[in-house]
Amino acid sequence: MKKKGKLYGIGVGPGDPDLLTLKAVRTMNQSDIVFTAASSKNCYSLAVEIARPHLSKHVRIITLPFPMTSDKTLAQKAWDKNALQIGKMLDQGKTVSFLTLGDPCTYSTFGYILKSLKTTMPGAQVETIPGITSFHAAAARLNRTLVEAEESLLITSGAYGGSHLRKCTTDVRNVVMMKAYKNVKDINVALKEVGFCDNVAISRCGRVDEKIYLDIDELETMNPDYWTLILAGK
Repeated sequence: MKKKGKLYGIGVGPGDPDLLTLKAVRTMNQSDIVFTAASSKNCYSLAVEIARPHLSKHVRIITLPFPMTSDKTLAQKAWDKNALQIGKMLDQGKTVSFLTLGDPCTYSTFGYILKSLKTTMPGAQVETIPGITSFHAAAARLNRTLVEAEESLLITSGAYGGSHLRKCTTDVRNVVMMKAYKNVKDINVALKEVGFCDNVAISRCGRVDEKIYLDIDELETMNPDYWTLILAGK
C-alpha cells in the first residue's frame, strides 16, 4: 500500500519575515508543495509574500481561492473543494504545507481547511506549526504588556462591531479586538460603554507601511485596513 503524505499547517507570523520560526522555514522548504490562500478575486497571498525571503526557488506554490463572503454555504463549498485538492496530494504521498498568516489556530483559514479535511480524510497525517500572532507582535511593537498578575485577556473579532465586547464580564481587564477594519464607530462606542480607555490601534504591524493610532477615534474618519487590530485596557 502506498504511503500517505503529510500536511503541515504553518503560521508565517504577522508580517515581518524575520518572525518566522526556524521550524516553519525548514518544513516549508522540505515540502513537495506549498499551498496558500488568496481571495477568489485575485491570486495575491500575503502569507507567501512574508515567507518569500525564506522560500527556496524550487518549491512549488499553489494558491487556493477563498471567497471573501459572509455566506456560510458558499464559504463551506470553497473550504471543502480546497481540502479535497490538498487531500489528493496526500493520497499521492506528497508532503505539503499550508501557509497562513499569524498562527494556524487563531482566526485562521487553516482551521476551516482542517475541519473539512478531517471529514473527507479522517486518517490524514497533520502537524500544526505555531506562528507569532498579530496581537503579540503589536504588543511587542508598542512595548505594551498584554496581561500581568491575575489579569484576564479577551481575544475577539471586531468584524461585526462591538457586540462581543459588550458581553464581556467586569473581570476582563484587557482586550484584543482583531479585524477592526469596519464598524469601527460601534467598536469605539462599545469600548467606552464597558470602561476601556487605554486603547491603541495598529495596522499592518511589522510591515513597511505599518501605522499606529494612539487615538483610535481617528479610525472613524477613514477606511481602516483589513489588517487592523485594537489593544484595549482598563
